[in-house]
Amino acid sequence: MQIATYNFPDDLYYDDKHSWARIEGDIATVGLTDFSQQLAGAFIHINLPKKGKTVAQGKPLAAVESGKWVGRAYAPVSGEVIEVNESLKKQTGLMNTDPYGEGWIARIKMSNPAETANLLQGEALKAFIEAEIAKHQK
Repeated sequence: MQIATYNFPDDLYYDDKHSWARIEGDIATVGLTDFSQQLAGAFIHINLPKKGKTVAQGKPLAAVESGKWVGRAYAPVSGEVIEVNESLKKQTGLMNTDPYGEGWIARIKMSNPAETANLLQGEALKAFIEAEIAKHQK
């Protein structure tokens, strides 16, 4: 789905903190959305979560820094971090150039797959992003 100048693949789930999740069985690959990376600008650093860390939906997953912003990437689902994208340590810009592919942050073994019901897709996502665009244009 294209919303204004932002790309949101239809097969992903999104949260209200601008993270995405690709669900395959009980594993969620997660990262930051195209909206988030365009707003933040070029990412220059990330503190990746530790493998084995337990994360909760809506809570911080990683710390990220761009030339104009320092903040957090949030976990769209709860569970255990089973893999992190080590390539981001040397190529943080992958979160800008390929946010839904090589720019993923972590893989989480979900402890409660039903939490995906709390995430956004389709028209709900479109309405949320349109409101976010309006908020950031002010």
